[in-house]
Amino acid sequence: MSRTIRLVLVDPAGRLLGALPDFDVPVPWWHDTTAVVAGARAAYGVEVTVLRLLAGQRGRPPGGHVSYLAEVAGPVRVPLLPAEAVQPAAHPLRAPYAQPGGPAASLAWAAAQLDRLGRPATVSAQERTWNLSAVWRLDGPHGTAWLKQVPVFFRHEAAVLRLLAGDPATPTLLAADDEGRMLLDHVPGEDRYGADPAERAAIAVDHHALQVRTVPTVDGLAAAGVPDLRGAALARWLRAKLAPHPAADPLVAGLQGRLDEVARCGLPDTLVHGDLHPGNVRADGSRYTIIDWGDAFVGHPAFDILRLTEQLPAGPAAALVADWCARWRADVPGCRPERAVALLRPVAWLRMAAVYAMFLAGIEPSERIYHDRDVPENLALAAAEPG
Repeated sequence: MSRTIRLVLVDPAGRLLGALPDFDVPVPWWHDTTAVVAGARAAYGVEVTVLRLLAGQRGRPPGGHVSYLAEVAGPVRVPLLPAEAVQPAAHPLRAPYAQPGGPAASLAWAAAQLDRLGRPATVSAQERTWNLSAVWRLDGPHGTAWLKQVPVFFRHEAAVLRLLAGDPATPTLLAADDEGRMLLDHVPGEDRYGADPAERAAIAVDHHALQVRTVPTVDGLAAAGVPDLRGAALARWLRAKLAPHPAADPLVAGLQGRLDEVARCGLPDTLVHGDLHPGNVRADGSRYTIIDWGDAFVGHPAFDILRLTEQLPAGPAAALVADWCARWRADVPGCRPERAVALLRPVAWLRMAAVYAMFLAGIEPSERIYHDRDVPENLALAAAEPG
Protein backbone atom coordinates (compact mmCIF):
# COMPACT_ATOMS: atom_id res chain seq x y z
CA MET A 1 0.00 0.00 0.00
CA SER A 2 1.25 3.48 -0.83
CA ARG A 3 0.19 7.11 -0.40
CA THR A 4 -0.50 9.72 -3.03
CA ILE A 5 0.67 13.04 -1.61
CA ARG A 6 -0.64 16.55 -2.16
CA LEU A 7 1.51 19.22 -0.49
CA VAL A 8 0.01 22.67 -0.01
CA LEU A 9 2.95 25.02 0.49
CA VAL A 10 3.35 28.08 2.69
CA ASP A 11 6.37 30.26 3.41
CA PRO A 12 7.74 30.74 6.96
CA ALA A 13 5.30 33.62 7.50
CA GLY A 14 2.37 31.34 6.64
CA ARG A 15 1.61 32.92 3.23
CA LEU A 16 -0.02 30.48 0.81
CA LEU A 17 2.13 29.68 -2.24
CA GLY A 18 0.18 26.92 -3.99
CA ALA A 19 0.36 23.15 -4.21
CA LEU A 20 2.90 20.75 -5.67
CA PRO A 21 1.56 18.30 -8.22
CA ASP A 22 0.70 14.98 -6.61
CA PHE A 23 3.39 12.36 -6.12
CA ASP A 24 3.45 8.85 -4.66
CA VAL A 25 5.43 7.54 -1.71
CA PRO A 26 5.81 3.87 -0.74
CA VAL A 27 5.12 4.28 3.00
CA PRO A 28 1.37 4.23 3.78
CA TRP A 29 1.40 5.62 7.33
CA TRP A 30 -0.02 9.10 7.36
CA HIS A 31 2.13 10.42 10.22
CA ASP A 32 5.36 9.32 8.53
CA THR A 33 7.09 12.36 7.04
CA THR A 34 10.42 10.82 6.03
CA ALA A 35 9.03 9.51 2.74
CA VAL A 36 7.09 12.73 2.08
CA VAL A 37 10.14 14.96 2.53
CA ALA A 38 12.26 12.63 0.37
CA GLY A 39 9.53 12.40 -2.27
CA ALA A 40 9.20 16.17 -2.64
CA ARG A 41 12.97 16.48 -2.91
CA ALA A 42 13.26 13.72 -5.52
CA ALA A 43 10.28 14.73 -7.64
CA TYR A 44 10.56 18.53 -7.55
CA GLY A 45 13.83 19.52 -5.87
CA VAL A 46 11.90 21.19 -3.05
CA GLU A 47 12.93 21.02 0.61
CA VAL A 48 9.83 20.95 2.79
CA THR A 49 8.88 20.63 6.43
CA VAL A 50 5.51 18.93 6.89
CA LEU A 51 3.35 20.89 9.33
CA ARG A 52 0.04 19.05 9.57
CA LEU A 53 -2.53 16.88 7.89
CA LEU A 54 -5.22 18.62 5.84
CA ALA A 55 -7.32 15.71 4.55
CA GLY A 56 -7.25 11.97 3.92
CA GLN A 57 -9.43 10.78 1.06
CA ARG A 58 -9.95 7.28 2.46
CA GLY A 59 -11.31 8.64 5.72
CA ARG A 60 -8.85 6.62 7.79
CA PRO A 61 -5.16 5.70 7.61
CA PRO A 62 -3.20 4.08 6.11
CA GLY A 63 -2.71 4.78 2.39
CA GLY A 64 -4.79 6.60 -0.18
CA HIS A 65 -4.67 10.23 -1.25
CA VAL A 66 -3.46 12.44 1.61
CA SER A 67 -2.90 16.19 1.65
CA TYR A 68 -0.66 18.09 4.04
CA LEU A 69 0.37 21.66 4.75
CA ALA A 70 4.12 22.05 4.34
CA GLU A 71 6.54 24.91 4.86
CA VAL A 72 9.31 25.86 2.42
CA ALA A 73 12.16 28.13 3.40
CA GLY A 74 13.47 28.98 -0.08
CA PRO A 75 12.18 29.61 -3.59
CA VAL A 76 10.15 26.93 -5.35
CA ARG A 77 11.38 26.48 -8.91
CA VAL A 78 8.56 24.33 -10.28
CA PRO A 79 5.09 25.53 -11.33
CA LEU A 80 2.60 25.25 -8.49
CA LEU A 81 -1.06 24.36 -8.72
CA PRO A 82 -3.68 26.75 -7.34
CA ALA A 83 -4.65 25.91 -3.78
CA GLU A 84 -7.53 27.13 -1.70
CA ALA A 85 -6.68 29.10 1.41
CA VAL A 86 -6.20 26.77 4.37
CA GLN A 87 -8.81 27.64 6.98
CA PRO A 88 -8.79 28.37 9.78
CA ALA A 89 -5.48 30.24 9.63
CA ALA A 90 -5.08 29.52 13.35
CA HIS A 91 -6.78 27.18 15.77
CA PRO A 92 -6.55 27.22 19.57
CA LEU A 93 -5.82 23.48 19.66
CA ARG A 94 -3.11 23.54 17.00
CA ALA A 95 0.21 22.18 18.21
CA PRO A 96 3.16 24.62 18.10
CA TYR A 97 5.02 22.26 15.76
CA ALA A 98 2.11 22.33 13.28
CA GLN A 99 2.43 26.07 12.66
CA PRO A 100 4.79 27.88 10.26
CA GLY A 101 8.02 28.57 12.08
CA GLY A 102 7.21 26.05 14.81
CA PRO A 103 9.54 23.25 13.69
CA ALA A 104 12.39 25.72 13.14
CA ALA A 105 11.97 27.05 16.69
CA SER A 106 12.02 23.55 18.13
CA LEU A 107 15.08 22.57 16.11
CA ALA A 108 16.86 25.71 17.31
CA TRP A 109 16.03 24.77 20.91
CA ALA A 110 17.36 21.24 20.36
CA ALA A 111 20.55 22.52 18.73
CA ALA A 112 21.22 24.79 21.71
CA GLN A 113 20.72 21.90 24.12
CA LEU A 114 23.06 19.63 22.18
CA ASP A 115 25.70 22.36 21.97
CA ARG A 116 25.44 22.78 25.75
CA LEU A 117 25.97 19.03 26.13
CA GLY A 118 29.01 19.10 23.84
CA ARG A 119 27.44 16.91 21.16
CA PRO A 120 26.37 19.25 18.33
CA ALA A 121 24.14 18.00 15.53
CA THR A 122 25.18 18.43 11.92
CA VAL A 123 22.19 16.80 10.21
CA SER A 124 18.50 16.90 11.11
CA ALA A 125 15.69 14.88 9.52
CA GLN A 126 11.97 15.07 10.09
CA GLU A 127 10.65 11.58 10.87
CA ARG A 128 6.97 12.09 11.72
CA THR A 129 4.35 14.62 12.63
CA TRP A 130 0.74 14.27 13.70
CA ASN A 131 -1.58 15.25 16.51
CA LEU A 132 0.30 13.15 19.09
CA SER A 133 3.92 14.11 18.39
CA ALA A 134 6.54 15.53 16.07
CA VAL A 135 9.83 13.63 15.89
CA TRP A 136 13.17 14.66 14.41
CA ARG A 137 16.41 12.69 14.16
CA LEU A 138 19.54 14.72 14.97
CA ASP A 139 22.89 13.24 13.92
CA GLY A 140 26.36 14.53 14.73
CA PRO A 141 29.92 13.36 15.32
CA HIS A 142 29.06 12.38 18.89
CA GLY A 143 26.05 10.25 18.02
CA THR A 144 22.33 10.51 17.47
CA ALA A 145 19.68 12.26 19.52
CA TRP A 146 15.95 12.62 18.98
CA LEU A 147 13.81 15.72 19.29
CA LYS A 148 10.26 14.87 20.28
CA GLN A 149 7.52 17.43 20.84
CA VAL A 150 4.13 16.47 22.23
CA PRO A 151 0.78 18.18 22.89
CA VAL A 152 -0.41 19.29 26.31
CA PHE A 153 -2.01 15.99 27.29
CA PHE A 154 1.30 14.12 26.90
CA ARG A 155 3.62 16.59 28.59
CA HIS A 156 4.03 14.48 31.71
CA GLU A 157 6.23 12.11 29.67
CA ALA A 158 9.29 14.17 30.58
CA ALA A 159 8.43 13.89 34.29
CA VAL A 160 8.20 10.11 33.96
CA LEU A 161 11.59 9.88 32.27
CA ARG A 162 13.20 12.16 34.85
CA LEU A 163 11.94 10.01 37.69
CA LEU A 164 13.05 6.83 35.90
CA ALA A 165 16.49 8.23 35.06
CA GLY A 166 19.07 5.48 35.03
CA ASP A 167 16.56 2.66 34.69
CA PRO A 168 17.90 0.34 31.96
CA ALA A 169 14.40 -0.24 30.57
CA THR A 170 13.73 3.42 29.72
CA PRO A 171 15.23 6.04 27.36
CA THR A 172 17.62 8.72 28.57
CA LEU A 173 16.13 12.21 28.73
CA LEU A 174 18.79 14.78 27.80
CA ALA A 175 16.65 17.93 28.11
CA ALA A 176 13.04 19.08 28.23
CA ASP A 177 11.09 22.33 28.40
CA ASP A 178 7.57 23.56 29.13
CA GLU A 179 6.51 23.52 25.45
CA GLY A 180 6.37 19.73 25.23
CA ARG A 181 9.87 19.46 23.76
CA MET A 182 12.10 16.59 24.80
CA LEU A 183 15.61 15.74 23.69
CA LEU A 184 16.23 11.99 23.98
CA ASP A 185 19.38 9.96 23.59
CA HIS A 186 19.33 7.39 20.82
CA VAL A 187 18.08 3.92 21.74
CA PRO A 188 19.76 1.26 19.58
CA GLY A 189 17.76 -1.55 18.06
CA GLU A 190 14.42 -1.92 16.35
CA ASP A 191 10.82 -1.37 17.37
CA ARG A 192 9.29 -4.78 18.05
CA TYR A 193 6.04 -4.55 16.12
CA GLY A 194 4.74 -8.06 15.55
CA ALA A 195 6.71 -9.59 18.43
CA ASP A 196 5.85 -13.24 19.02
CA PRO A 197 4.63 -14.60 22.38
CA ALA A 198 8.13 -15.55 23.53
CA GLU A 199 9.43 -12.03 22.97
CA ARG A 200 6.38 -10.49 24.65
CA ALA A 201 7.03 -12.77 27.61
CA ALA A 202 10.56 -11.37 27.90
CA ILE A 203 9.20 -7.82 27.69
CA ALA A 204 6.68 -8.65 30.43
CA VAL A 205 9.43 -9.89 32.74
CA ASP A 206 11.47 -6.70 32.34
CA HIS A 207 8.43 -4.49 32.72
CA HIS A 208 7.31 -6.30 35.86
CA ALA A 209 10.66 -5.51 37.46
CA LEU A 210 10.24 -1.84 36.54
CA GLN A 211 6.73 -1.73 37.99
CA VAL A 212 7.86 -3.31 41.25
CA ARG A 213 10.64 -0.72 41.50
CA THR A 214 8.14 2.11 41.09
CA VAL A 215 5.65 0.99 43.76
CA PRO A 216 7.32 3.17 46.45
CA THR A 217 7.46 6.16 44.08
CA VAL A 218 3.80 6.50 43.03
CA ASP A 219 3.08 9.51 45.23
CA GLY A 220 6.13 11.27 43.83
CA LEU A 221 5.06 10.46 40.29
CA ALA A 222 1.59 11.87 40.91
CA ALA A 223 3.07 14.99 42.52
CA ALA A 224 5.25 15.48 39.42
CA GLY A 225 2.18 15.61 37.18
CA VAL A 226 1.78 11.99 36.09
CA PRO A 227 -2.00 11.36 35.91
CA ASP A 228 -3.25 9.74 39.10
CA LEU A 229 -5.82 7.11 38.14
CA ARG A 230 -5.90 5.14 41.36
CA GLY A 231 -9.23 3.73 42.49
CA ALA A 232 -12.04 6.29 42.54
CA ALA A 233 -9.95 8.73 40.49
CA LEU A 234 -10.04 6.30 37.57
CA ALA A 235 -13.82 6.07 37.72
CA ARG A 236 -14.15 9.88 37.76
CA TRP A 237 -11.71 10.25 34.87
CA LEU A 238 -13.50 7.66 32.74
CA ARG A 239 -16.88 9.28 33.32
CA ALA A 240 -15.55 12.74 32.49
CA LYS A 241 -13.75 11.74 29.29
CA LEU A 242 -16.62 9.54 28.04
CA ALA A 243 -19.43 11.94 28.97
CA PRO A 244 -19.83 13.16 25.34
CA HIS A 245 -20.37 9.54 24.20
CA PRO A 246 -23.78 8.21 25.34
CA ALA A 247 -22.85 4.66 24.30
CA ALA A 248 -20.54 4.59 27.32
CA ASP A 249 -23.30 5.27 29.87
CA PRO A 250 -24.30 1.65 30.54
CA LEU A 251 -20.65 0.61 30.61
CA VAL A 252 -19.69 3.01 33.40
CA ALA A 253 -22.70 2.11 35.52
CA GLY A 254 -21.50 0.15 38.53
CA LEU A 255 -17.89 0.98 37.70
CA GLN A 256 -16.98 2.09 41.20
CA GLY A 257 -18.16 -1.21 42.71
CA ARG A 258 -16.02 -3.12 40.22
CA LEU A 259 -12.97 -1.01 41.05
CA ASP A 260 -13.58 -1.48 44.77
CA GLU A 261 -13.44 -5.23 44.21
CA VAL A 262 -10.23 -4.82 42.20
CA ALA A 263 -8.71 -3.01 45.18
CA ARG A 264 -9.62 -5.91 47.45
CA CYS A 265 -7.52 -8.20 45.23
CA GLY A 266 -4.49 -6.74 46.97
CA LEU A 267 -2.14 -5.68 44.17
CA PRO A 268 -0.30 -2.38 44.69
CA ASP A 269 -0.66 0.65 42.47
CA THR A 270 2.38 1.40 40.39
CA LEU A 271 3.57 3.22 37.29
CA VAL A 272 1.57 2.06 34.27
CA HIS A 273 2.96 2.62 30.78
CA GLY A 274 -0.56 2.83 29.37
CA ASP A 275 0.25 1.69 25.81
CA LEU A 276 2.52 -1.31 26.23
CA HIS A 277 2.24 -2.85 22.79
CA PRO A 278 5.44 -4.27 21.25
CA GLY A 279 5.83 -1.30 18.88
CA ASN A 280 6.62 0.79 21.94
CA VAL A 281 9.54 -1.47 22.82
CA ARG A 282 12.97 -1.37 21.17
CA ALA A 283 15.41 -4.28 21.30
CA ASP A 284 19.05 -4.55 20.26
CA GLY A 285 19.69 -8.20 21.12
CA SER A 286 20.87 -7.44 24.65
CA ARG A 287 18.07 -5.43 26.25
CA TYR A 288 14.53 -4.14 25.83
CA THR A 289 13.85 -0.43 26.15
CA ILE A 290 10.28 0.77 26.63
CA ILE A 291 9.64 4.05 24.81
CA ASP A 292 6.77 6.53 24.38
CA TRP A 293 5.62 7.13 27.96
CA GLY A 294 3.05 9.80 27.10
CA ASP A 295 0.13 7.54 28.08
CA ALA A 296 1.68 6.74 31.47
CA PHE A 297 -0.33 7.04 34.67
CA VAL A 298 -0.31 5.88 38.28
CA GLY A 299 -2.72 2.99 38.71
CA HIS A 300 -3.23 -0.75 38.53
CA PRO A 301 -0.41 -2.78 36.92
CA ALA A 302 -2.81 -5.16 35.13
CA PHE A 303 -3.57 -2.59 32.43
CA ASP A 304 -0.13 -3.13 30.90
CA ILE A 305 -0.27 -6.93 30.67
CA LEU A 306 -3.71 -6.67 29.09
CA ARG A 307 -2.36 -4.27 26.47
CA LEU A 308 0.74 -6.39 25.84
CA THR A 309 -1.33 -9.52 25.14
CA GLU A 310 -3.81 -7.89 22.74
CA GLN A 311 -3.91 -9.46 19.25
CA LEU A 312 -2.39 -12.71 20.47
CA PRO A 313 -4.30 -15.98 20.13
CA ALA A 314 -6.19 -16.94 23.27
CA GLY A 315 -3.75 -19.69 24.36
CA PRO A 316 -0.50 -17.69 24.25
CA ALA A 317 -2.24 -14.64 25.74
CA ALA A 318 -3.54 -16.70 28.66
CA ALA A 319 -0.07 -18.15 29.27
CA LEU A 320 1.50 -14.67 29.45
CA VAL A 321 -1.20 -13.49 31.84
CA ALA A 322 -0.71 -16.59 34.00
CA ASP A 323 3.02 -15.90 34.23
CA TRP A 324 2.27 -12.26 35.13
CA CYS A 325 -0.06 -13.44 37.90
CA ALA A 326 2.55 -15.82 39.26
CA ARG A 327 5.12 -13.03 39.49
CA TRP A 328 2.75 -10.78 41.42
CA ARG A 329 1.73 -13.60 43.79
CA ALA A 330 5.42 -14.19 44.52
CA ASP A 331 6.04 -10.48 45.18
CA VAL A 332 2.79 -9.79 47.07
CA PRO A 333 1.78 -12.94 48.95
CA GLY A 334 -1.96 -13.28 49.37
CA CYS A 335 -2.91 -11.08 46.42
CA ARG A 336 -5.39 -12.32 43.80
CA PRO A 337 -4.08 -11.19 40.41
CA GLU A 338 -6.28 -13.54 38.35
CA ARG A 339 -9.42 -11.98 39.77
CA ALA A 340 -8.05 -8.47 39.25
CA VAL A 341 -7.33 -9.20 35.57
CA ALA A 342 -10.82 -10.63 35.02
CA LEU A 343 -12.43 -7.58 36.60
CA LEU A 344 -10.29 -5.11 34.65
CA ARG A 345 -10.70 -6.58 31.16
CA PRO A 346 -13.73 -4.43 30.24
CA VAL A 347 -12.26 -1.46 32.12
CA ALA A 348 -9.11 -1.68 29.98
CA TRP A 349 -11.19 -1.18 26.81
CA LEU A 350 -13.10 1.64 28.51
CA ARG A 351 -9.81 3.29 29.38
CA MET A 352 -8.65 3.10 25.77
CA ALA A 353 -11.94 4.62 24.62
CA ALA A 354 -11.45 7.44 27.13
CA VAL A 355 -7.88 8.00 25.94
CA TYR A 356 -9.10 8.41 22.36
CA ALA A 357 -11.91 10.68 23.55
CA MET A 358 -9.24 12.81 25.25
CA PHE A 359 -7.30 13.00 21.99
CA LEU A 360 -10.41 14.08 20.07
CA ALA A 361 -11.17 16.78 22.60
CA GLY A 362 -7.61 18.10 22.53
CA ILE A 363 -6.78 18.31 18.82
CA GLU A 364 -8.01 20.48 15.98
CA PRO A 365 -10.75 19.15 13.66
CA SER A 366 -8.57 18.26 10.66
CA GLU A 367 -6.48 15.91 12.80
CA ARG A 368 -9.43 14.06 14.34
CA ILE A 369 -9.60 11.77 11.32
CA TYR A 370 -6.85 9.68 12.95
CA HIS A 371 -9.05 8.79 15.94
CA ASP A 372 -12.72 9.40 15.18
CA ARG A 373 -13.57 5.69 14.96
CA ASP A 374 -11.48 4.61 17.93
CA VAL A 375 -13.94 5.58 20.66
CA PRO A 376 -16.91 3.51 19.38
CA GLU A 377 -14.64 0.58 18.51
CA ASN A 378 -13.18 0.41 22.01
CA LEU A 379 -16.60 0.86 23.63
CA ALA A 380 -17.84 -2.09 21.58
CA LEU A 381 -14.90 -4.20 22.79
CA ALA A 382 -15.70 -3.24 26.40
CA ALA A 383 -19.33 -4.24 25.92
CA ALA A 384 -18.28 -7.60 24.46
CA GLU A 385 -16.29 -8.61 27.55
CA PRO A 386 -18.18 -11.09 29.74
CA GLY A 387 -19.28 -10.04 33.22
